[in-house]
Amino acid sequence: MKQLSLSDNFIAARKLALKEFSRNISNGQTGYLPCLEGVIKNTEIVSEVDLGVVDIPLKKIIGTYTHLRSISFARNFMPLLESGTEFEAKWSNLCAAHLSEGIRDPIKAYEYLNWFYVIEGNKRVSVLKYHDAYSIPGHVIRLIPKKQDNDLNSKIYYEFLEFYDKTGINSIWFSKENSFNKLLEYLENFQLPEIEGQGVDKYRYFANGIYYWFRKIYLESGGNKLNITTGDAFLEYIKIFGIPIDIDEIQLRSTIKKLYSELEALSERQTIDIQTKPPEDFKPNVISAITTLVTPKKKLKVAFAYGRTIQTSGWTYAHELGRLHVEKVLGDQITTSYIENVPETEEAYQYFKQLAEEENDIVFTTSPTFINPTLKAALEYPQVKFLNCSETHTYKHVSTYFGRIYEPRFLAGIIAGAMTKTDMIGYVASYPIPEVISSINAFALGAKMVNPYVTVKVAWTHQWLGGDKSKNASIELIEWGADIISHQNTLVPQQASKEFGVYSTVCDMDKKNCVPNKHLALPIWHWGIFYEKMLKNIINGSWNAIDRLFSTNSKLVNFWWGMDAGVVDIFYSKKFVPLQTQKLVEFIKKMIMNNAYDPFTGPVYDQAGVLRINAEERASNEQILSMDWFVDIVEGELPKPETENIPEDPLIDMLGVENKE
Repeated sequence: MKQLSLSDNFIAARKLALKEFSRNISNGQTGYLPCLEGVIKNTEIVSEVDLGVVDIPLKKIIGTYTHLRSISFARNFMPLLESGTEFEAKWSNLCAAHLSEGIRDPIKAYEYLNWFYVIEGNKRVSVLKYHDAYSIPGHVIRLIPKKQDNDLNSKIYYEFLEFYDKTGINSIWFSKENSFNKLLEYLENFQLPEIEGQGVDKYRYFANGIYYWFRKIYLESGGNKLNITTGDAFLEYIKIFGIPIDIDEIQLRSTIKKLYSELEALSERQTIDIQTKPPEDFKPNVISAITTLVTPKKKLKVAFAYGRTIQTSGWTYAHELGRLHVEKVLGDQITTSYIENVPETEEAYQYFKQLAEEENDIVFTTSPTFINPTLKAALEYPQVKFLNCSETHTYKHVSTYFGRIYEPRFLAGIIAGAMTKTDMIGYVASYPIPEVISSINAFALGAKMVNPYVTVKVAWTHQWLGGDKSKNASIELIEWGADIISHQNTLVPQQASKEFGVYSTVCDMDKKNCVPNKHLALPIWHWGIFYEKMLKNIINGSWNAIDRLFSTNSKLVNFWWGMDAGVVDIFYSKKFVPLQTQKLVEFIKKMIMNNAYDPFTGPVYDQAGVLRINAEERASNEQILSMDWFVDIVEGELPKPETENIPEDPLIDMLGVENKE
């Protein structure tokens, strides 16, 4: 009887092993533990690093070193060998030791790609996994494989190595590139309370006091059903809520419940439903109504949040014109308000919270930098619909909207290509993000349409606003021989006559002082058109279901309207642009608006001569929204996003063209 009582836990563990073994066999997999000898058989190991004794999360221990040891355990590390063996006696004794005093002796293990394979101590790991322990100390030797640039896991692992060197944290893993770098940025800014933080390593505090509890609560809340890592989920969480000083279990469970549908969309890699037409062109049930939300009220209450002031920001000014437009057009059907100079940080949440508590029905947040605090507010106030002005950020709780600005920039390229005399056009660009890259490419393709000899030279400013960097970039392009400059400018009310648009320049002898001369053209935004069409359809109740735009079960919706909707357009000078060029611009404009032509119609080749868009085919919306390459006539390097410190800024540059004579 004494022997049987000691075996109770072993028998239960073996049942778990047999169940796991059968499940894997039925799925066409081996039922035994993975062995490292087989995993790295054809792998080039470039380095072995002795990490000493470290704390190993048991969830990261997935195998053993040799095949002989692997057949003693199922893939869940539970024992497969039968009762009555020496193996059972040793396993049961370890189990008793763990229950009475705890297992403290370190195991020996190899680490490979942040997974651990036991050299010595398999039964200790088995016992602790059976009792659902969190970690075990282990003497670890890291095996570092040769980096494979075409292998995602390899690239992520090398990011992990840098992260581990700085933090010593091995319990987190991500499925996307650059995630370790993003988490490290958050951790570097993370500060412990002054008293509790004295003498405490913040990385250890974070791993044991924050991430451990997040993982536990997240998995208990259904996170184990999602096809993302816990690290992926945690990064999404802190983007919105920041890293907490400590964990309030009740509050965290509530927050994860609200955030779950967003994590589910991330897990399922849900595609964004890109709406390229205004509501009156939508098919039934494409977008939902908020009729039931606003019916009890006499007026629709709408608020706008601006990142800068109306007087100093052309981007804010353009949206303010849109607000004034809908206020005038919709009259007593709507009341509007705005707040300006909202901090483009997590502090913006407090402003959005105020707008929600003022019982606004709809809140437009007009900066891409607002996306995370907007989502936070949308999660807390589901009765308010928040929309964010950005091109690619979209969530179930927050729909986004933007304009296909590359269309009028294509037309601006036609003007530049027709008017250049040196066949060299300069382009002053801000940051290498898809919106800017697609605009450069569309501009270049427009120029190439009318001038097969033209080249577009790009100079980066690495800032949104104009200034010395912008001015110096123009001068640099002029010195390289460009006589047309496509320049980033923002439309500020006081400077509308001279500081934006398409214009020629007059330079002094050394080309160090160039001033605008002849304004030619400017791609422009008509946000009033967007807001009018959106709000009219809400007021009229012509959106037929409430399960899409205003439901946590909705699809990911991005409104991306173009010249056909009137949201973007081009202004050009009838005085300085030749008449034949004007006719061509108007003809192509009508073709684009009637969907008879698209700026990104193939064949289109990149700088390396690779065919990116086939002949007679059009680039998909997804290709344009994620563009990270230059067309063949563009000269200049495209900085890698991971090497750029790119702040998301609402001041999307309004492209102009200047002609240097």
